[in-house]
Amino acid sequence: MTETNPPVLSLRDRYTAAVTDLVERILGGKQIISKEYIHRILSKQIVPGTSEVLEGCLQEQIQAVTEQIAAASEIKQAKLGHRVKALQMIGTVLTQWQQERQSSEVVTQIAQQLIAADPEERLRVLFQAIDRNQSQPLQSAQLRQIATILQQQADLVLSEPAQISQLATGLENGLATLSVLEEHLVSWIYDQGQQVGFGGEEEHSPWRLWAKYISNPATQKLFITIGYQGSVAEFAAQQSASYADDWVQMAIILQGLQIGLVAWFDRQMYDIKWGERSSFNTLITFSLIWCELANGVGTSTRQRTALSQACWQITWQILRIAAQRNDFPLYGGIFATFSGDTLRDALAYFDQPLKQVAGTQEKGRILTMLGYSQQVLGQMDRSISLHQEALSIANTAGDKSCEIANLNHLSRIYLREQDYDTAISYSQRALILARQAGDRRGEANALINYGYSEVLAAQAGTETEIEGYEQHISYLQQGLKLAEKLADQQSLALCYYSLGIAYLTIQDLEEAISYLTQGIEAAQAINDLYLRGLGITYLAEAYYQQPDYPATMFYAGVGMYSLYQIGAQEWRQAARILDSLEKQLGIGGVMILPQEKLIELLGTEGYDSLPELLAEYRRSI
Repeated sequence: MTETNPPVLSLRDRYTAAVTDLVERILGGKQIISKEYIHRILSKQIVPGTSEVLEGCLQEQIQAVTEQIAAASEIKQAKLGHRVKALQMIGTVLTQWQQERQSSEVVTQIAQQLIAADPEERLRVLFQAIDRNQSQPLQSAQLRQIATILQQQADLVLSEPAQISQLATGLENGLATLSVLEEHLVSWIYDQGQQVGFGGEEEHSPWRLWAKYISNPATQKLFITIGYQGSVAEFAAQQSASYADDWVQMAIILQGLQIGLVAWFDRQMYDIKWGERSSFNTLITFSLIWCELANGVGTSTRQRTALSQACWQITWQILRIAAQRNDFPLYGGIFATFSGDTLRDALAYFDQPLKQVAGTQEKGRILTMLGYSQQVLGQMDRSISLHQEALSIANTAGDKSCEIANLNHLSRIYLREQDYDTAISYSQRALILARQAGDRRGEANALINYGYSEVLAAQAGTETEIEGYEQHISYLQQGLKLAEKLADQQSLALCYYSLGIAYLTIQDLEEAISYLTQGIEAAQAINDLYLRGLGITYLAEAYYQQPDYPATMFYAGVGMYSLYQIGAQEWRQAARILDSLEKQLGIGGVMILPQEKLIELLGTEGYDSLPELLAEYRRSI
């Protein structure tokens, strides 16, 4: 009699049998079957690259048992229910196994990419790997695994093996330092007056505190440089491009702090708006650091060029994270985080990474923000160019909110340029598109721009009747009601400010002062230093017309100093008021009456700078 070989089972049949066997063991009750046991069994039986087949077999059995339950008696339903739970338990372990295998494959792939890459490109490859915009960003455990693989294989690398060891050391030491810094991540916030960004010289920052817990000399020096308002670009110029471990540690530590701070700020439920603003400002601050590093590294050699490109790469990664936030300030700028000189540098630096990126939706939003910030600096041609480019990108990407915001921004720019017809045209386009898209915030801003444009156009023309102005102001009032309904502080600040100027135009000083005061408070609440400074300056104008000279001097001094601090050209408008008033009161008169109040608000240094600013203004006229 001839023996016959048993039939060869297909992969699907093998997996179906394996699942059935596991279920019977779980339900048998002779031994407790743990998830760890199931994990070991699956690891032995799954053929690499075929776990989806096992997953399909599992789902088929769950569906079959579920269908049986619907037609079974109560007693049998209970037994079948236990079988479903056993199958689901296997499914949970299978998912865990797949995730582990996927993570392992990603780690191995990245390590091999680093080993195979041109030595000058390895930092760029690593910085791309740690990009937080990926669907599944690398976690600390994976970075440690990459470091382990690199250390194990460094001796086998033909091209600059020492650099592979440096990358591994940088990852290990960076993660170790970050674990220490986590204890001091937000302790500085509870010290009055501290902030993450780049403020004036008298403001404190956490960077000096963090520097105490960093052992890497280069990273420690970077933090001290930031903490003392030094030039990060100059720091970068002095650093060697060949010490990969230094640059990797900087990247890991900075990214870890950024992630931790943003997560902490986003959890502040007691003051959500403050948390959102702080998160956004944190992202912009860290992106600027990488901008300055990229700019400072330079391009004098091929190696430094590659390092600079790697730094720009991280800059863009952070800006993309900022642009994807729901609280992205389509109607605000970045100047609240920086002082005047640093703001100008930041805007110059941000140009470079954006030029290297195609017209993505995120780029359109970032250009919108930068366009508004250029308005602050008085760079109107540059601002128009940025907003037009952002408008085109937003239109192509179907980002209606961004498109409407840029139409509104362009309307405000042409208002400042006294091109009222163009300003009205842009505001009308914004209003129509906002109503079509249901963008209530955009509609509120469009109504404000339209009403404000009509008021200033009437003032520049021949209209003298108050009734005509009241009709134009009615659009501003509509915008105000909508902004109040939305509780939109940015739109409220703009509307109060616009209404204040409108009533100032028709010499209703009481209403003008009331609205301007509310506008200053709203701008202060959202940390819009530009709109706040403008409101204070026009408030000085209103008191000048009353006349109330002490109030005029106080607000003109504060407006001049505040706008100068952020590099806004309108500081000269406040200086003009002071200059005119001083000519009436006599030399020195302006600096005497409100001295105590000005020192209390601006500090001695700020007060002492007022005569210097006034002198600078006079030299320019």
